[in-house]
Amino acid sequence: MSQPTPHGAARSAAEDTVAAPPRRRSVWSFLAMLPGAESAAPAGFWSQFWPFPSVVFSAFLISWGAECAQFLVSRGMALAILAWLQALPEFAVEAVIAWSQKVHFMTANFTGSLRLLVGLGWPLIFGVASWGEWRRHRRLLRSIRLDEENCVEVLALGLPIVYFLFIYWKATLTLVDAGVLLAIYILYLYVLNKLPPRDAEHIEDLEAIPRAVMRLPHRPRVAAIVAFFVGGGVILYLAAEPFLRSMLRFAVTLGVSEYLFIQWVSPFLSEFPEKLSAMNWARQKGKAPMALLNMISANINQWTMLAAMIPVVYSFSLGHPAFVPFDDFQRKEILLTIAQSMLGMMLLLNMSFHIVEAAGIFFLWGLQFVVPHLHDEVTLVYFAWVAYELFMTAFVHRRVPALIAFRQLWARHGSRPPAARRAR
Repeated sequence: MSQPTPHGAARSAAEDTVAAPPRRRSVWSFLAMLPGAESAAPAGFWSQFWPFPSVVFSAFLISWGAECAQFLVSRGMALAILAWLQALPEFAVEAVIAWSQKVHFMTANFTGSLRLLVGLGWPLIFGVASWGEWRRHRRLLRSIRLDEENCVEVLALGLPIVYFLFIYWKATLTLVDAGVLLAIYILYLYVLNKLPPRDAEHIEDLEAIPRAVMRLPHRPRVAAIVAFFVGGGVILYLAAEPFLRSMLRFAVTLGVSEYLFIQWVSPFLSEFPEKLSAMNWARQKGKAPMALLNMISANINQWTMLAAMIPVVYSFSLGHPAFVPFDDFQRKEILLTIAQSMLGMMLLLNMSFHIVEAAGIFFLWGLQFVVPHLHDEVTLVYFAWVAYELFMTAFVHRRVPALIAFRQLWARHGSRPPAARRAR
């Protein structure tokens, strides 16, 4: 599918690109900004192929580490660590674009990656979990029920989204905004650090390799978990850029436009490891909530740390403190992304993700992807759905399960220091 540069973006696109090379050359010029991209010329089969199994293997190593780490720290903290490692390619791409001072492409990559996580990632998890449920029990999965401790991620997702309404209103992303977003992320980690690890009886629910690791004595067990994270992170770091280059060759061959590549293809590829880990969990019995939390953690990571990185790198590239300005088209992109993520957060406030909700989010994402000129209409539908959920919560249900769960969780663990946790 080809997608022309959206109307309203012409001025920004013209400002952000050097004059008038052919479209394919402009895609290659974007690739040339990546480290080592000058070696992107076609090469032998192995040099083209090795990044694919490497990224897959790194995803499995990191996911095994996260599964084991939830018995040493809280599951949320383990998934936050996982989200950091898996986000390395996305952070690298966004940093390169911010350093190049191409504001139009900064927002394209940032908003595209977030909309992919919610609009495609969340429904895909539900679909894989449904397939696993049907294969095991021949019955339809109606909803994914979150655990009580998952309320932290659900509520934490709302904080940066609400703050981004202020960023949208003032049409700039500043170093002060970066500080606020960083503070939100630190607060999120602080709360996660208060939660206890998983109970030992859940170890039998693990697959063979992480289960074998958890049966080791304490020191070898910790060493194995660290090796999973470090090994997976190193492999991902080494394979991420060649993986993106290999995929870009296919995009160029297919004639994908530069804007489409930066907004959709590049984020999809850079988020591939976290999607792979989440799909692996979603297919397993009882692990669909962990898969969904993987995606929510990635959302929080990108709304806070990824967004905070943009004005910092942008300022360094200019050599002085500066803010990132947004024009009308970029503000529309940001507002659409806010609306989608806000809806996702509202749907999770009841601590479940229903099949109708998954289908609705996927349909709206697909609609604005396939028919880009319906951009404003889809944004209005998102906000209308948010308003409906607010009305139902305030006047019909009159309770917010995520807030109730958080109050109960904090009452039990909020004042407990980490050292007071039960030793494993």
